[in-house]
This record gives sequence, structure tokens and C-alpha cells, in this order.
Amino acid sequence: MKKMIAPSMMCVDFMEIGKCVRELERCGADYLHIDIMDGSFVPNYTLGTDFIRALKKNSTLPLDIHLMIERPEQKLDWFTFGEGDYVSIHAESTPHLQRALTAIRVRGAKPMVAINPATPVCAIKHVLDDVDAVLVMTVNPGYAGQKLVPATLEKIREVRKYLDQSGYAHVKIEVDGNVSFENASYMSKAGADIFVAGSSSAFAKGATLDQNMARLRESIE
Repeated sequence: MKKMIAPSMMCVDFMEIGKCVRELERCGADYLHIDIMDGSFVPNYTLGTDFIRALKKNSTLPLDIHLMIERPEQKLDWFTFGEGDYVSIHAESTPHLQRALTAIRVRGAKPMVAINPATPVCAIKHVLDDVDAVLVMTVNPGYAGQKLVPATLEKIREVRKYLDQSGYAHVKIEVDGNVSFENASYMSKAGADIFVAGSSSAFAKGATLDQNMARLRESIE
């Protein structure tokens, strides 16, 4: 199964965003990861609806939209997404998780359920029929540049084993949080399939985007 890279658009130079998207397309990025934070579910505000609309219009890459917002089922109509895109919502963000995931699939996108570092794996048990992927947060969401929560490496293994033994081997695992070159290798061996690449890999200082993407690809494969 091919390992995929989803560079985090939260980490790009916003004055050069068009140029950066073109470079990511050329470097073989698989998705563009977009963090949406509402200042309530997580203590930060980030990218918004117009940003997603602009990317859909101007990039050939599918989107990986990460909704870190309260009650996402009430707000899905705000966002532009469709066939080929991933949309992740947090198990902790709504009492109507299955309803929200179903609404994403009805729109033609691929639903993904996200779980924070301290959320038990069993939280995804009753929505496995409704998802194409599980996002294992390897930091507590809200800010770029955080250190890896060490226990999440074992959690990736636990999720992979749980999916495989439950008959959901086709469900992918995405990882998000301090996906450095070194950590990405451990995450890949633990069973991760999709890697959100931010300030510690794709956009790391001291090398070009092309060099960083190639190095990350080598780390995960």
C-alpha cells in the first residue's frame, strides 16, 4: 500500500502560497492538509472557508480537510469539498459522530474520524462502517511545532491491529503532529499510511521543499 504525504497548509508562507502549491504538486504531494480551528474545540483560529474554496479552484491536488471545530455536523455546508477529498472530524467534537460522517460521504468525500492522544481507540468502534480512515493525533491539536506525545506511537500500532482484526484492513491511518523525518519512520513502521507534513519535515528550515519532500518520502517508505 502506497504511503501518502499531506503537507500542512498551515505551515506555508502565506505571501508565497500560490508558488508553494505549485511546488507541492511538482514534488509529488498526495494531498493538501488544511487545518480548520474554531477557537473553541481547540485554542486557536486558522484557515477558513474561502481558503479551501481557493485551493479547490487553483490546485489539482485533492484536499485533506481537518475540522477541529465544535458540532461539525452543523457546519459542513460551509465547506467546499467533494470526490477524492478527505474530511476528518473529531470523535470528541460532537455527540452525533455517525451523522456527521454520513453527511461527508453523501457529499462524495471520504470520511475520516480523528482521535486526540488521550482518546481511547474504542471511541471509533461503532463508526468503522462510516469511515475510510482514522486520524491518530500524535500531539494535542491546536498549534504547529509541538513535541510528539510518545504514547501515540504505540497507539498507532494499536489502531492498526484493531482495524485489521475487526475486518477493516482497508481503513487507512493518518498521523498528524511532529511528523519529523525520524518520527515518520517510526510511525510508518507502526502502521501509518498518510503523513501530515509540517514544520518538522516538509517545511523544515535549512533545505528546499523539494529536498524535504524527497527525504520524507524516503523516511516513510
